[in-house]
Amino acid sequence: MSVADDILKDLHGRIAKSLDAFRQDLTTIRTGRASLHLLDNVRVDYYGTPTPLAQVATLSTPDARLIVVKPWEKNMIPPIEKAIRDANLGLNPMSDKDLVRVPVPALTEERRKEIVKQVKQKGEEYKLAIRNERRDAKELLEAAEKDGDVAADEAKKALEKVQKETDEGVKKVDEIVAAKDKEVMQI
Repeated sequence: MSVADDILKDLHGRIAKSLDAFRQDLTTIRTGRASLHLLDNVRVDYYGTPTPLAQVATLSTPDARLIVVKPWEKNMIPPIEKAIRDANLGLNPMSDKDLVRVPVPALTEERRKEIVKQVKQKGEEYKLAIRNERRDAKELLEAAEKDGDVAADEAKKALEKVQKETDEGVKKVDEIVAAKDKEVMQI
């Protein structure tokens, strides 16, 4: 396997990681339906240590508009409520003696449009990340060509493949954004 092939393989892996990170990032965006991923970034004060909510309670979605949080220790109900409120997700948790109910309100048209803007902005950030990967791969190819590790014609072909790989990555980001926009705007 040549140096150019190694660089291309590395670029492919980095773009795939960026796309996975983008998909993961979008799971935390509220779409009007209850999703356990909404609470992924919520940290609860568990005896002085910020702990992910999923590590102190069982989470479930009994229906499309409700998340139920059942803490393993009943004395954790107030800190869980506080953590969900402080997470700034637009959710208003309600507790009873055993669990915390988190109703997911329907989104207003205005809020849906804000979320679509947010999704598009994140998409642009990930496109920029993919383009930065292209720049890095291009610099590596040019350095390898200068050092004599890669022939000039092989470097040119590899640069074309780098551009093609980048274009595919950007296209996938656009597809992910379009799918998320459709999901958000669906009533």
